[in-house]
Amino acid sequence: MANGESEVGVDAPAGGFVQLLTPDGERIDSVTTADGATYSVDFTDDEYRELYKDLVTVRRLDAEATALQRQGELGIWASLLGQEAAQVGSGRALRPQDMAFPTYREHGVLYTRGIDPIMPFGLFRGVDQGGWDANKYKFNGYTIVIGSQTLHATGYAMGVTMDGKTGGPDGEAVIAYFGDGATSQGEVNESFVWSGVFNAPIVFFCQNNQYAISEPLERQTRIPLYRRADGFGFPGIRIDGNDVLATFAVTRAALDNARNGQGPTLIEAYTYRMGAHTSSDDPTRYRIASEVESWKAKDPISRMKAFLTKQQLADDAFFGEVDEAARTLALDLRERVLAMPDPQPVTMFDHVYPNGSPEVDAQRKQFAEYQASFEGSAH
Repeated sequence: MANGESEVGVDAPAGGFVQLLTPDGERIDSVTTADGATYSVDFTDDEYRELYKDLVTVRRLDAEATALQRQGELGIWASLLGQEAAQVGSGRALRPQDMAFPTYREHGVLYTRGIDPIMPFGLFRGVDQGGWDANKYKFNGYTIVIGSQTLHATGYAMGVTMDGKTGGPDGEAVIAYFGDGATSQGEVNESFVWSGVFNAPIVFFCQNNQYAISEPLERQTRIPLYRRADGFGFPGIRIDGNDVLATFAVTRAALDNARNGQGPTLIEAYTYRMGAHTSSDDPTRYRIASEVESWKAKDPISRMKAFLTKQQLADDAFFGEVDEAARTLALDLRERVLAMPDPQPVTMFDHVYPNGSPEVDAQRKQFAEYQASFEGSAH
């Protein structure tokens, strides 16, 4: 289903979206949009099964993280529940040389880049800054400040062009992730301006999960988010963000266009945050249970499972093996988290400046003295 069209039986927002796999697991061979672009995927049976494994594994690890936070082992956690297809599909669409700039919720993209899933747990436990090598994995550090990573990504993409690293299948492209709420930030709009004017090789990937913390989409914009690209001079496209196939197809095409000199694309992945914004949030205060239930019917894992079953690409034994492997990985992750050291508050001063600062040193000394006196009085 393409933008601006309607199709019976396909559950889409007003204006439509690109969809290759319906909520019932029915496969759509290809979709042609109003601008003449055609999207499809040509996966082997094993590749379809691997995508399903990714979705299940990422969700299981996310559930383990939520449980660890509730048990006091993590300071906070930002769940991706419901957004697995948007992250796995776009992450698998990246080529090895492409660079990703995440927010703080892209655990699924991180997993597809081959990064040990323990890495973000150190960040949210407070013992380190994340721990992975951004250059090695082509995946930058998590960004807490809303929207700031889009400027980092834009600058990096402009540098890719200046260094002559674009062009052909080996050229480099950049992807910047952000949520619907971030589109209201000045940094995001500034990055649109610079990327459009300098024809930067970048894809802006907006996971529209319907809520900017507690504000619904209708309180954020009067038009679909993908249409904002028009004002900055580059294309925008909306996809079914719960469809891992459409996400892969559109993201891969946009990245290839970027690396071949066709400039930026804004992708709006229309999805839903089934959990809380973070573990500090209570979504029952601003949305109703029936809304969540309606989105569960569009679950990205359920539709992929239905597709595999209908196409006789997998059976109960396969699904059981995938669940067990994900459970085993999650339990191993739990043990590794519990083995992490308790974070020491004084370490918050360690990475403020790369070469230190007399002012920060003085603050560290003052804090250490305060902490020592507090701990002494407790005994």
